[in-house]
Amino acid sequence: MKYTLLLFMILASVCLSAQTKNNIEVYPRFSECENVPYEQQSDCFERTFSAFVIENFQIPSKVEAEDYRGVATLIFEVDKTGSFNLLYTDAAYSELKEELQRVFALLPIIAPATYNSRPSFMQFKMKLMIPLEISLEEVTVQEEFISEENTEKKIAQRTDSKVQALNEYDSIKSGEFTRPRYQSRINIPLSHEYYSRFDANFNRIGTNTHSASKPLRFDEVAPYYDFEAKEMQMLKNTNSLLGRKIWNEHLIRFQTDEYWFTIDFAMDMQLGKDFEQTEYEFTYNNTRAAIFQGGLGEKLNFYSVVYENQGRFADYYNRYAESIRPDGGDPAIIPGRGIAKPFMDGGYDYPVAEGYLTYSPGKFFNLEFGHGKNFIGDGYRSLLMSDNASPYPYFKLNTTFWKIKYTNTWMSLRDVRPEVTESGSFRTKYMANHYLSYNVTKRLNLGFFESVVWENDNDRGFDLNYLNPVIFYRAIEFSTGARGGNAIIGLTGKYKVSDQINVYGQWVIDEFSSADVFGGEQSWKNKLGYQLGVKYFNAFSVPGLFLRAEYNQVRPYTYSHNTGVLNYGHNNQSMAHQWGASFREILAIARYKKDRWYGHGKFIYGTRGYNFADNYNYGGDIYGSERERPENLDTGVKIGQGNTTSSLFAEVEAGYIINPATNLKLYGSFIYRNFKPEVKTFNQFENSTTWINFGIRTDIFNWYYDY
Repeated sequence: MKYTLLLFMILASVCLSAQTKNNIEVYPRFSECENVPYEQQSDCFERTFSAFVIENFQIPSKVEAEDYRGVATLIFEVDKTGSFNLLYTDAAYSELKEELQRVFALLPIIAPATYNSRPSFMQFKMKLMIPLEISLEEVTVQEEFISEENTEKKIAQRTDSKVQALNEYDSIKSGEFTRPRYQSRINIPLSHEYYSRFDANFNRIGTNTHSASKPLRFDEVAPYYDFEAKEMQMLKNTNSLLGRKIWNEHLIRFQTDEYWFTIDFAMDMQLGKDFEQTEYEFTYNNTRAAIFQGGLGEKLNFYSVVYENQGRFADYYNRYAESIRPDGGDPAIIPGRGIAKPFMDGGYDYPVAEGYLTYSPGKFFNLEFGHGKNFIGDGYRSLLMSDNASPYPYFKLNTTFWKIKYTNTWMSLRDVRPEVTESGSFRTKYMANHYLSYNVTKRLNLGFFESVVWENDNDRGFDLNYLNPVIFYRAIEFSTGARGGNAIIGLTGKYKVSDQINVYGQWVIDEFSSADVFGGEQSWKNKLGYQLGVKYFNAFSVPGLFLRAEYNQVRPYTYSHNTGVLNYGHNNQSMAHQWGASFREILAIARYKKDRWYGHGKFIYGTRGYNFADNYNYGGDIYGSERERPENLDTGVKIGQGNTTSSLFAEVEAGYIINPATNLKLYGSFIYRNFKPEVKTFNQFENSTTWINFGIRTDIFNWYYDY
């Protein structure tokens, strides 16, 4: 027996009636109903929808064979985009439910309902009477209109708890992924190559930007550099899922109107050869990492990355890592990463974890709590705060208004040397600093930096005095006892000569005695350092060519302290320049990028001062005390004194960006290092290194090999 379908619809027109002339509720509109008068729109929608369902619905053979008579109830909505969503079905046969789902998948996208002229949701109930013969003209209509300003109100006003419960899991679906990271408050990873891409745009004359306090956030740079457009230019034309994940996309990506996140697998697989190393044939690094980042609403963002690493490096690098080993028997600290355990033959195993939460309660403030690194300055190096040391816990407050950006950072650091550890645990110390960046003119930027280090002496823990974000730390240092903290101040400057050329500098003062500074006797109290540099964007009118020249010098005993613990270091590494103190350095860097190809060349030459094996401190070791200096070194203190060493470092790297979304790169590098101390000691020995490396790396932090 052949049955025909009766469609009996209950469609609603009663919702909150318009209170004013502008509060007009408009039905969803099929293309056939676009020119229908407002009063007839509901009838047109009902007729068009009913005709579509009747035309496409086919009674399943099982239902027809069993001569079934009954009702199938369904609830659906037309969302803000004009898409039909089947929310709930109640029918005696699963075949009826499947058929309804098939029909709804065929429905076109139409003009959505509107409320106050803004797109809105509209929800409907419908009953299918099976079987019953009735013509379309005999369909009676009862309306139940639900109009919401937003998704939260829509969910709150749904009265059918069964519908909501049964469809809650299936309703969690990703919409179109629009690369929200590029407008978010996620930090731009500290990669010199990545920052060089947008540095020119960010530092154009007339921009009210602040480039020294890093890492910068994507939302800070996005108004001046279109990250999404640049990424789109590099995308490969591939349609397969595997191809997109390898060449163009994040591994997993999910986005709704309320939140988004991405999950990626990262790596740093290196294989190389140190031609002066005879004990082992190859160098290597084997890093696997998982990156999880996203946003909850517009104000809260998160980022987390966990690394599992094993590696063996060039001989000079291994020796340096072992020279800064911690107390407790572990063989090394991998510079910039963390404490390492032994791994196979001459290798190291060094797990690392970084991450943060960032929250912006308003337009002017951003709060960040995490475990990672920070950087202050416009240079390749920083004499104030560098990303040289291992990650550490921190809390940061950024305040941006008018022509000012004010950054406060509070950190928890560790001293891991055997002479300061207690009961087998490392010594905890704290650091607080603030940096004020002020755009004096459209070309000139000046910055003021102040930092203090203190330890947990007298069980004072984290001293609440240093939570004050505006007070001078030097005043607090004296109020808590002159030896209770080690304060450092600094000045920064940047001048935009043109849109292509920026000149920048830093000046650090660890201890200032005007009589000694201006006395001309080169006192050990003159604990000063400065930096001068120039950046040349799109050099010689070549797009993507970036050139830098920079000079750094720091006098002996800078960053050190007579207590030992209150030095400017963490995990036996300097929190400022990699070389510590008592050095002069000149460097030149060239970078070039075109499409997915990139390359850089680096040349660094310097003079450094080390200790001899006589237990005296000549000022190069920031972990030594000035009280341990030779008796004749009250005056006449010079940079490079002691075991004077010349250091030359050259590096060339070229590579190909495999995936621009994750900054995954295939690369090859060549390093030449020549190190010549005046006197050979256990830690300072003459060494000439030729080191080549090939690898694949997710470039999300700076690797420094120029020690």
